[in-house]
Amino acid sequence: MERQLFYRYQYDGSFSGFLCCVFESYSKKEIPCAFSSGEDMQMALYPQRIIETNREHALRVYRALRGKISPEAQNLVACGFLSCSPERDKVLYRFIRRGFETGGSIMRQFSHPDVEPLMNIARAAGNEAQLLRGFIRFSEVGGAFAAEIEPKNRVLPLLRKHFCARYADEIFMVYDCTHREALLYRPGHWAIIPLEEFQMADPDEKEKKYRRLWKRFYDTIAIEERYNPACRRSHMPKRYWNKMMEFIPNIQSAGADAPPLGVPSGKPVPVRRP
Repeated sequence: MERQLFYRYQYDGSFSGFLCCVFESYSKKEIPCAFSSGEDMQMALYPQRIIETNREHALRVYRALRGKISPEAQNLVACGFLSCSPERDKVLYRFIRRGFETGGSIMRQFSHPDVEPLMNIARAAGNEAQLLRGFIRFSEVGGAFAAEIEPKNRVLPLLRKHFCARYADEIFMVYDCTHREALLYRPGHWAIIPLEEFQMADPDEKEKKYRRLWKRFYDTIAIEERYNPACRRSHMPKRYWNKMMEFIPNIQSAGADAPPLGVPSGKPVPVRRP
C-alpha cells in the first residue's frame, strides 16, 4: 500500500527524468507531494529527494503507458509534458496512476478530475504548435534557413515532423528563444539540442528583397473594408508578431516610392495591382 510522502521528487527536468520519478514512486510504494526540476527550483518547506535519470527505468514506464493503458495515453502523456503549466508534473502523475489502475477505459473518462486537466494542457501545447506551423518565418542565412520563435510551450518536438517533411531537402534551424533550444535539420538527420544563445545574422540584399516582396504580398491581399482587428488578434495573437516578417518595423514594401512600414495598423499600403 502506497504512503503519502511530504517531500518533493527532484529530477533533471527531462521527460526521461520524470518517468524515473514515476518508477521510483512505484518501486518504493510511495506518493510524493510535489515535483521539481532544475528549471523550476523553488524554496519549499518539504525536503527533496533527488531522482537520478535511468534510461532503463524510463523505458519501462514509457512502454507500460502503451501496454497497460493505450498508445493514445502514451502520446497524451508525451504531449502533456511539453506544456508550460506549473501544475504539469502533478497532472501527469495523477493521470498515470489512474491509468495504471483502470486501463484503457481512462481515455473515455473526459471529465474525470485526473484526466481532464491533462487533456487541457496537452491541447494547449498542440494548438500552439498548430498556429506556429503557419506563423514561422524562415530567413536564408549562409545557404541555410533559420527562424526564431517565442512559444509558451515546448513545441519543437511537435513541429519537427511537419518541417522535416516539408523541407526534406533543405538545411534549417528553428530556435526557441523561450526555452533556449533549437531544432536542427539536414537531409536525413535532425536533432533538438539546448542552445543558450542565438543571434540571427543581418540579412543580405537577396534576403531583404524577399522580405520586401513578402511584405508587399501581405499588404496587397488585405481588404481595407473588411478590417477587423479583434478577429485578426484571435486568429493571429499579438505575441507572435515580433517574429513575423510582415510585422517587423524596418521592412519596407517593394518599390522605390513605398513608405516606411511599422507594425501594421490593419490598413494596407495603397498599391496598384499588376
